[in-house]
Amino acid sequence: MSDSQTAGPHQAGSQQAASQQAGSPKTASQQAGSPKARHGTADSITDVPGFLVGHARVPGARALTGTTVVLAPAPGAVAAVDVRGGGPGTRETDALDPRNVVERIDAVVLTGGSAYGLDAAGGVMAWLEERGRGVRVGPEPDQVVPVVPAACVFDLGRGGDWRARPDAATGRAAAEAAGTEVVQGNAGAGTGAVAGGLKGGIGTASVTLPSGATVGALVVANSLGSVLDPDTGALYGLRGRVTYPEPGLHEAASKRLDEARATSGLPPLNTTLAVVATDAPLTRPQAQKLAGTSHDGLARAIRPVHLMHDGDTVFALATGDTSGEPLSPMELNFVLAAGADVVARAITKAVLAAEGVDGPGGTFPSYRDLYGS
Repeated sequence: MSDSQTAGPHQAGSQQAASQQAGSPKTASQQAGSPKARHGTADSITDVPGFLVGHARVPGARALTGTTVVLAPAPGAVAAVDVRGGGPGTRETDALDPRNVVERIDAVVLTGGSAYGLDAAGGVMAWLEERGRGVRVGPEPDQVVPVVPAACVFDLGRGGDWRARPDAATGRAAAEAAGTEVVQGNAGAGTGAVAGGLKGGIGTASVTLPSGATVGALVVANSLGSVLDPDTGALYGLRGRVTYPEPGLHEAASKRLDEARATSGLPPLNTTLAVVATDAPLTRPQAQKLAGTSHDGLARAIRPVHLMHDGDTVFALATGDTSGEPLSPMELNFVLAAGADVVARAITKAVLAAEGVDGPGGTFPSYRDLYGS
C-alpha cells in the first residue's frame, strides 16, 4: 500500500466529502506559498550529507534485539533531544542541554535491551576514541572523550531469551557496519520492535526543502499505541489518497491481531525513538526546537502516544555552518515542519518493511501478513 493509491469504492464518498471540506493535505511550504519539498534521493536519513547508519543484531536463535548507530560527519553535529514518554531509558542526554558545555557530538545510539542495552554506547565510544573523535580534553590528539547519547526500547524476551541484550560489542559492530544504505524493518534496534501488537522496526525518510536543505529521520517504531486505524485498517501515518483495506479483510486481520496480542503476553512497555538530521545551519536552541516539533510526527502516526509505559525520545542533529547569518524564523519553520513530516513517514515505512515473527517469545504479525502489500 502506498500513500499515492486511490481510495477504495466504499471510502470514496466520505473522502470526497472530506476533501471538499478541508481541501487536499498541504505541506508547510505549500501553505506558505513556496515550492513543494521533494523526497530525498534515497528517501533516507543518509541523504543528509555525511551521515551514516549502522545496524548490529545480538546473535542467538532466541535473541530478537539489536543496536543502531547514527554517525555524524566530522567534526560532529550540533545536537539536542526531547523526551516525552513516561518511561524513558537514556544516556548522556543532559549533555545536549543548550546551557551545557558540549557543542557537538559524533554519534547517537538507539538500542534494544531496555536499560541493559545502553551498554552498547560504550562500544561506540571506544570505536570513536580509536579514531580521535570526541570532545578534546587534553593537548594530545588521542585525549578525547566521545559523547555518545543513547536511548533504548523495551524488547526484552521477545525472542524467547530474556538475557539476550545488546552490549558494548553490539555497539562496536553497529559502528563498524555504518554506511549510506539503511536496511529497514527487522534490523538493528528494530529487530524486536513491536508497534501496538504489530511487528515494528526501523524506518527512514527524507525531504529536500526549496532552500536546498535536507531533513531526514530514522525511527525505531516500538509503540504501545497503535499505528493503524481500528475502523479501517489504514496506517495513521499515510497521507494523501489512501487505499483502504476491504471490510472483510480488515475484520479478519483485526481478529488475527487480537489473537496474537492475547498469546504474546507482552508487558505494556515500549518506546519509539527517532533521530532527525539536517544540513541546515541550526543553533543549539533551534536544534532543541526541531527535536520537540518532530514529536508531532509520532503523534500523527501512533495513537495514543507519549504514554506512561513509552519512553518516546527524539534526537536532532544539525551540521550546517552557523558562522553566517542565522536562519530566519520562517526558514526555521520549514525545517521544523519537515522534521515532523519525515518522522511520521519513517514510522509508516518501518511498519510496512517489517516481517512478522512467530517464535518462543511471542507472535508478532506484520502489517503485510495481515493486509498484504
